[in-house]
Amino acid sequence: MDQSVILGILSEAIRVMLMVAAPILGIAMAVGAVIALVQATTQINEQTMVFAPKVLAVFTGLLILGAWMLTQLGEYVRRLFDNMLELL
Repeated sequence: MDQSVILGILSEAIRVMLMVAAPILGIAMAVGAVIALVQATTQINEQTMVFAPKVLAVFTGLLILGAWMLTQLGEYVRRLFDNMLELL
């Protein structure tokens, strides 16, 4: 196994990780930006006002996107195991 193969595996792992994590991070960032805008306009700086909606939005996102995320991770692992004999 040479260096280019290892770099290929690592780059694909990073790509899959970013692809799976990006929707949830995007949801958290969007909800945080909306709450920050509401806090700025109303001048209410309550920390729990940010935490609860973010947790609910991330949980809802995980419920909706969880199956897709597991499918993507499962496909990556299957590809990795299918190519394991070639890698050795």
